[in-house]
Amino acid sequence: MTFTGVLEAIGKGFEKGLLWAVTYAVPVEKLVALLFPAAGPELTVLADATGLIQNAVLEVEQKYAAAGLQSGTGTQKLATVMTLVGPVVTSLLAKAEINRASAAYVQSLVSAVVAILNVQTMPAATATSVAAA
Repeated sequence: MTFTGVLEAIGKGFEKGLLWAVTYAVPVEKLVALLFPAAGPELTVLADATGLIQNAVLEVEQKYAAAGLQSGTGTQKLATVMTLVGPVVTSLLAKAEINRASAAYVQSLVSAVVAILNVQTMPAATATSVAAA
């Protein structure tokens, strides 16, 4: 079962679903290592920025799934995520001396997080039990 499929299945139980999704999301440290391979002492700031992005993506996906608007809304979802965390992430990246932290750069990070989440395999038994709850 794909990450998107799981979110669709749990969209109706938003609070339970979001807690479950965060539990099975990619650990922020792994995302930071993938997105910022040269990270040194700035790792904590980058982990905070990446965590904000991942949590915003999960929240937005849940809201769209709950509304039955899961597919065909990538541009709208990206805009919503950027509204939620764009300026804060840009500020955190600047603090970590990532000089190219423009809105377009943050959008590419959001897209990368979404791509990573989309290819992550969810445990089928747990997804089924959450969907039934």
